[in-house]
Amino acid sequence: MKLLVKANQVGRVIADVTPASAGWTHVGFKALRLAAREQESFATGARELCITVLAGQVDVQVDAQQYSALGSRASVFEEQSPTAVYVPPGRAVRIAARGPAEVALSTAPATGRLPARVIEPGQMARSVRGRGSNTRYVCDILPESAPAEALLVVEVITPAGNASSYPPHKHDSADPTQPGAETVLEETYYHQLNPPQGFAFQRVYTDDRSIDQAMAVEHRDTVLVPRGYHPCVAPHGYDLYYLNTMAGPERRWAFRNDPAHEWMLAQS
Repeated sequence: MKLLVKANQVGRVIADVTPASAGWTHVGFKALRLAAREQESFATGARELCITVLAGQVDVQVDAQQYSALGSRASVFEEQSPTAVYVPPGRAVRIAARGPAEVALSTAPATGRLPARVIEPGQMARSVRGRGSNTRYVCDILPESAPAEALLVVEVITPAGNASSYPPHKHDSADPTQPGAETVLEETYYHQLNPPQGFAFQRVYTDDRSIDQAMAVEHRDTVLVPRGYHPCVAPHGYDLYYLNTMAGPERRWAFRNDPAHEWMLAQS
C-alpha cells in the first residue's frame, strides 16, 4: 500500500483522499486551492466535515446559513490559529474565496446530532510539546474536548532541524478490558514546508514491519497512516507544517510510544 500521496501542482484539487482510495473506513481528506471569487460546492452526505481555512479568506454557506469573511492568516506558518467551520451530515456547502485561498476538508462518518458552527481562532488551544530538538508547536482545531461525532483535527509546526510525532507513537489497537488504553484512529498528515522548495521525512512502520515506509515529503504532500508509528523530521533550513485529520470507532486520542525509543522521555 502506497502511503505517500503526492500533491497536484496545478488545478483546484491539491489532494483528495477518500476511505475507498486509502483502503480504510473513517477518514476523508481534501485540500483545495481557490483563486479569487472561485467557488466549491458539494453536499456532506453521511459525513461530518471540518473546513479549516489554511490561508486567505472565504465565505462559507451551509444550507441557508451564511458565514462571511472567514480566515485569519496569509500562511500556515504565521503564529496565528486558523478559522474553521464544523458542518454536520446532510448539508449543502458552498465555499467562495474572497482572494487566493487554501482550505482543508476533513470528513468522517456521523449521524448528524450536532449543529453547524464556526470555530474561531480564539477558541483553539495552542501549546508547546517536547523540548530541545523535539520541540513543536501545536494548535488544537477540533480536539476531543470540542463537539464532534468522530473527527479530531490538529495542526503542528515543527521548526527546522527538529523531530515531531516523536518518540514514535501509534494508535491502532484497542483493548476493551483496559479503560484509557490505546485507541484506533486512522490519520492523514497534510504537509507544507517553509520555504516551499524544501522537503521533510516521515516514516510509517509497525512492530512486525508489515508496514515500513520511509518517505521524502515535499510541499503539500499527504501521508496516510492506517496503523503503526509515524515520526517526522524537518531538515535544517526548512520549517515543517502539518494538518492531522484523525477518526476511528472511538473519538479519543490515546497512543502508545514505541518501547524501543521511549527511553528518551526519561532524560532530564
